[in-house]
Amino acid sequence: MSSFEDTGGNTGGGPAPLPPLPEDWQRGMAIAAHPDDIEYGTASAVARWTAQGKSFSYLLATRGEAGIDGMHPDQAGTLREAEERAGARAVGVDVVEFLDHRDGVVEYGPALRRDIVRAIRRHRPEVIVSGAFTVRMIGGLTNQADHRVVGLAALDAARDAGNRWIFPELADEGLEPWGGVRLVCFAGTAEPTHGVDVTGDPLERGIASLAAHAEYTKGLGANGFEPRPFLTWAARTAGPALGVEAALLLDVHELLPQGPPPWV
Repeated sequence: MSSFEDTGGNTGGGPAPLPPLPEDWQRGMAIAAHPDDIEYGTASAVARWTAQGKSFSYLLATRGEAGIDGMHPDQAGTLREAEERAGARAVGVDVVEFLDHRDGVVEYGPALRRDIVRAIRRHRPEVIVSGAFTVRMIGGLTNQADHRVVGLAALDAARDAGNRWIFPELADEGLEPWGGVRLVCFAGTAEPTHGVDVTGDPLERGIASLAAHAEYTKGLGANGFEPRPFLTWAARTAGPALGVEAALLLDVHELLPQGPPPWV
């Protein structure tokens, strides 16, 4: 039986709650386009996982240097890197790496995939979390270009990492293939398949993580908002789908199915 099969009976007459994301793993990685992307909900789940003793790392495609209209990119990139590291520490993450692709015009292709594969082979995550790569997100929101590119590249790189004949030059760096990525999970999607309970302390730490991006949020001007009401609303809106008070919902790709295939 696949680990994703919902064996709980639905006796309430309504739609069955989404199944929780399996947590029988130890190493995870969040891959995002910009500083602050992870903090819009995913960081609360990361707080839950690090509290369980799991190790987690962050990989950012850019330093977010194009994200503050009133600040030159050279200054903004340095600021946003510092805020991302502070936000990561708030949820128990010490490893934060930046690929230095250009903010706003990240290109999908071998160069980006190779950079992500390099990090995956180095850290060997079992679970990867990223953002939606669809044009439309939850609530019909139109997704940003870098988000779409990086999310899709993360999914593809998770498989590339296990194939020694894709980017074989990485072996010269001492990076052997890693085919151990079980799950690639995407937040912000319109059709989630699983959820993570972030009720209580995980949500509080997630709020603190987003609050670390104070200068960036201030730079948004009228488009900015306070972390606590926003993240509380988002998590509590998602909670009923999982049957809990507060949740992060994810669309999950199972790269290494658990148990026998359905035709056996």
